[in-house]
Amino acid sequence: MICEQRQKESGRRLFLAASLAVCLVAAPAVAEDKLDPGGLTFRDFSSNDNGASYSRGDPMIAGGPNQVSSKVVAVEGDKGLARVQFSSIRVELALPLGWQATEDWERGVAYSNDKRYRLIVWRVDFPFEGVKDAEHYAATKTGSIQARRPSIQAQARKLGDGTFLIVYENAPKGQGDSEQRTVFDLVMQRPGNPKEGILMTLGVPASDAVRGMKLVALLKQNMRINW
Repeated sequence: MICEQRQKESGRRLFLAASLAVCLVAAPAVAEDKLDPGGLTFRDFSSNDNGASYSRGDPMIAGGPNQVSSKVVAVEGDKGLARVQFSSIRVELALPLGWQATEDWERGVAYSNDKRYRLIVWRVDFPFEGVKDAEHYAATKTGSIQARRPSIQAQARKLGDGTFLIVYENAPKGQGDSEQRTVFDLVMQRPGNPKEGILMTLGVPASDAVRGMKLVALLKQNMRINW
């Protein structure tokens, strides 16, 4: 029974990140083999409140068990960012000022003040998810999402550093959204260990897809993972 329950949980987890971002990025095809912020910085996504937003909770954002506010380790006002530590998944991210962040026992969550941009970061155990590595995970998830939601157009590609980027177009809008969504999945594999990885999912309004892709580049460049 325990094994069966874990298999069910694994299946749910495979789709939950994308589902949350839908409820919570239509992007053009990625021509380059790396992500590029295109001259944008965190200041283009921030509101300068000196990090005050990260000390506020939001009852409208549902959290999992043991939900806590994430730890701000540094505020760099000149760069428009706060460095936030998600202790449960051992990941530190630079996030725009004016955002909020929280975490529970398995994920970190961050979102813009207006909730139009939403981010989720997970640890991924690929064998537990029923796949052998990050490439298998990206291919399986892409096909599964399209099978469940035929209206969504999904495209996965391998970047030059071995990271996998999946772009989901025409994702349905969720409660409070004014337009369809585009979702970006970034699947990163642990160096030297294909069984472990990190999944970062960003959801943005379809009209902001180009900016969303550039924000993914900024987030990736400023991510610190304690493997």
